[in-house]
Amino acid sequence: MIKVKKKKPVVYAFIDSQNLNLGTSKNIYKNRKVIYRGWKLDFQKFRQYLFDKFRVEKAFLFIGYLEKNEKLYAHLRRYGFQLIFKPTVKNNDGKPKGNVDAEIVLHAAAIEHNNYDKAVFVSGDGDFYCLYRYLKEKGKLGKIIVPNRKSESSLLRSFQNHKVFLIREKERLILKK
Repeated sequence: MIKVKKKKPVVYAFIDSQNLNLGTSKNIYKNRKVIYRGWKLDFQKFRQYLFDKFRVEKAFLFIGYLEKNEKLYAHLRRYGFQLIFKPTVKNNDGKPKGNVDAEIVLHAAAIEHNNYDKAVFVSGDGDFYCLYRYLKEKGKLGKIIVPNRKSESSLLRSFQNHKVFLIREKERLILKK
């Protein structure tokens, strides 16, 4: 009897950089008390984590483009992220904003859809509910990595078997000085 070696599934990650950054770095307060202390993510360790834990071959990091951040972008590329830029605009308080949700949906559901077997998402945002439902029906939804429980959308409740909470990996992924 000849044994056929099973092909490992091709896994891509689609990362909402704003959701990841805010979900890990910001303190969350309740009644003026800190109930969640933010931390600084080591992106090099995070890329390795995605490979080790989920076998992510390509990690697409969706991010608003700011010319002043070119050094950061070079580091992220060196760590193995493929950057997908969104032009930024200034919001009412003058801060740059680059909402990447549409780009993530476009890449996951159309541009890259035929190139992967499973998709891993990094976001606690409920805006991706319809994408997750679609990919689940197609058998392509891998894991949904939620930066922290406090920023998780209630729309993700129906994806319990797919969720992973990044806070559980804090000690492994925190940036050491």
